[in-house]
Amino acid sequence: MHYEQILYAVEDGVLTLTLNRPDKLNAFTHTMLRELIDAFDRADADDDVRVVIVTGAGRGFCAGADLSAGAGSFDHAAEREAASHRDGGGLLTLRIYESRKPVIAAINGAAVGVGATMTLPMDIRLASSDARFGFVFARRGIVPEACSSWFLPRVVGISQALEWAYSGRVFPAQEALAGRLVKEVLAPEDLLPRARAIAAEIVSQTSAISVTLIRHMMWRMLSADHPMDAHRIDSRGVYALGQTADAKEGVSSFLEKRAPKFPGKVSRDLPDFFPWWEEPKF
Repeated sequence: MHYEQILYAVEDGVLTLTLNRPDKLNAFTHTMLRELIDAFDRADADDDVRVVIVTGAGRGFCAGADLSAGAGSFDHAAEREAASHRDGGGLLTLRIYESRKPVIAAINGAAVGVGATMTLPMDIRLASSDARFGFVFARRGIVPEACSSWFLPRVVGISQALEWAYSGRVFPAQEALAGRLVKEVLAPEDLLPRARAIAAEIVSQTSAISVTLIRHMMWRMLSADHPMDAHRIDSRGVYALGQTADAKEGVSSFLEKRAPKFPGKVSRDLPDFFPWWEEPKF
């Protein structure tokens, strides 16, 4: 697929996805939605991609939905019935949630509306000191989208999530750090190097199979009813992976004090019980 509004670049096991409408502060469109979903599909199918970094071109990360349609930008009544309408931001965040590769957000500038909510299912969020955030939906007369009423309270806690969503105000990177929305705030020139350093450690030191399972175990246990749910999947994972070449290499490389060379491939070597959940219907 040829991309018009994103850039797709793989180097040293790391895919960098760049939102690429810099003249519009990377405002979100249906084209960008389709391209990002396709890019995550490609990444999952490519064993040469171990980690995904998402960032923005120019001085913005994503300034939110493209409002060029004017006052009717959020009016979808002519498209389909209410019961079948699918929120585009939600389609994207559900796809990121399903990713088999870890995802790092390198938030280089304004991240407002869907520009903020699309980062919530990403695993590690880093921000430039130039970044600004806003869950501005109440100020636009709509509600939070992109499954953020599920993600945001789990990331930052219910009180902080509600204060940001009630007010709809735009706030600086340091407040995002204090509220646990981002892991680190960095000088603009240090943002991508830091994201790449985190990605490089994952690529060079870990089993791709382990990382895929860990990602889904952690995210899915956020809504488990009891720790017994975690014990069940932990037990299955330890049993299945303990018999693999990756487990043998992990122990051998540790004992021999050398860098590991894990042979497992996500495309072919995930255990038979993966996935262990049933996908809900819309």
